[in-house]
Amino acid sequence: MKKFIIIGGGAAGFFAAINAAELNPELEVLILEGSNNVLQKVKASGGGRCNVTNACFTPNELVEFYPRGKKELLGPFHKFMTGDTMEWFENRGISLKIEDDNRVFPESNSSQTIIDCFLKSAKNAGVKVQTSTRVDAIEKENEKFIIKTASENFIADYLLIATGSNSKVWSMIENLGHAIAEPVPSLFTFNIFDKRIKEIPGISVPKATVKVLHSKLEAQGPLLITHWGLSGPVILKLSAWGALELYQKGYSFEIEVNWLSTKPETVLNILKSVKKEQAKKQVIVRSAFSDISKRLWEQFVIATQIPTDAQWAQLSNRDLENLANQLAKSTFKVSGKSTFKEEFVTAGGVDLKEINFKRFESKLHKNLFFAGEVLNIDAITGGFNFQNAWTGGWIVANSVGS
Repeated sequence: MKKFIIIGGGAAGFFAAINAAELNPELEVLILEGSNNVLQKVKASGGGRCNVTNACFTPNELVEFYPRGKKELLGPFHKFMTGDTMEWFENRGISLKIEDDNRVFPESNSSQTIIDCFLKSAKNAGVKVQTSTRVDAIEKENEKFIIKTASENFIADYLLIATGSNSKVWSMIENLGHAIAEPVPSLFTFNIFDKRIKEIPGISVPKATVKVLHSKLEAQGPLLITHWGLSGPVILKLSAWGALELYQKGYSFEIEVNWLSTKPETVLNILKSVKKEQAKKQVIVRSAFSDISKRLWEQFVIATQIPTDAQWAQLSNRDLENLANQLAKSTFKVSGKSTFKEEFVTAGGVDLKEINFKRFESKLHKNLFFAGEVLNIDAITGGFNFQNAWTGGWIVANSVGS
């Protein structure tokens, strides 16, 4: 009986293991996980709800969400897509739902539902799982792979490395002759110390445009003020697409925020209209824009140095221009980043030129496979990183033994 060993008890590893065992009942399938628990990233995903995938059903559109791996994933997505992922889970009794932003979650709103599905499916398929088994070295001898651990050595006919971002494993992969793109953080928030936002964490706007000054980086989407600066989908998009550039800047740069995603001159014209219509009302009392909360509006008025008791009629054209600039062209100094611990994603990993993406197999070693974030592939938030894991795992499962 031939042996298929998976290093890494995460999303890609489990998906490959279950499907390989179901497709090849004669295959002995074993997952080796270094920690005490499997599927930890699945558990943490989506705030504990597990963002399974994204309801984007066209391969050409789906690849646009991957800063690294766009070209390489186009073919694989034609073989196993988001719709296939949803069908896979639903065939196992897991009801899924599509939310307004196209993220897909289990109806239960609990990642444990997905974990239980994997554990049950693995058990039913005869997959063996061995935790607390940290791999120390990987060697190739003739046509087989020797996986060395502190307690014993394992011999595999087929080997899948699906450990995610793991520097020790990347070193082992380099020892097998593969090149590794230097890993840098991909999804992170911006640390900003600015009195305009210091006292109002939790405030958000639905559609902001954020630019990194002196670069081509720009994104649009919901923006969230946090205790440490700015976050939300628009910031995470910028951090993913700008992962390498922002790393080179030492995470010290300036951004321009348009809180309304509206042209400054349009904002100014609206303010002029409000001045006429509400001449005797206090400026600071009520926001002139529905998307700008009262607390955020107050900060912009104060930053413009408009007296807190000033009425609209008292504002000069310069006051209105300054207020419009705060709303549509405010600049902030970024001095550092904050990353998600459990959901940490990196840009970097196994060089994509060395992978046959028809099989997710090494071009250097037959029957050596890679899937998930161990490869130099990453995406923005929204279920896309998991879809990469499911697609890679599925194709590996169909390639083992063929």
